[in-house]
Amino acid sequence: MNQKSTIRKPYGTIIALVVVVGYYLLNASSNPNPPTAPDPSTIDPATGRSLLEPAPFGKPVDGTMVESVGVVGRVLPDDNDGSRHQRFILKLANGQTLLVAHNIDLARRVDNIQRGDKVRFRGQFEMNDRGGVIHWTHHDPRGEHPAGWLKHEGKRYE
Repeated sequence: MNQKSTIRKPYGTIIALVVVVGYYLLNASSNPNPPTAPDPSTIDPATGRSLLEPAPFGKPVDGTMVESVGVVGRVLPDDNDGSRHQRFILKLANGQTLLVAHNIDLARRVDNIQRGDKVRFRGQFEMNDRGGVIHWTHHDPRGEHPAGWLKHEGKRYE
């Protein structure tokens, strides 16, 4: 073996090692905010997937009936355009915010709702750029849609 091949071997190994370590470091740091565990009350028991987060491949779970609990962050004026809706913003344990649009033409208005109150809900989820909207928090008079509800201070509104 000549002196040139002896010198090339260690440099080749070092270069290969640098490339592998560099690749690993680039990929390991590409997600500085790894996902946190979802709120257990928002897990679909059938699939084990979070109901209030985008499904695989970035597709939202629009139209899914979900059940969870949140804290009222803001009470909004009623929406009186068409069917009347009582509206408020909930913040979930995972930080996600949801607009609740509760149809008060089909269900009783939630009494004395205030900022900081806990509200448990079951309703249909629709994704939007602010976290999502929950609607269908009431019965369906035609019996064609799964029923939803709101629970506040021990009372159920459906």
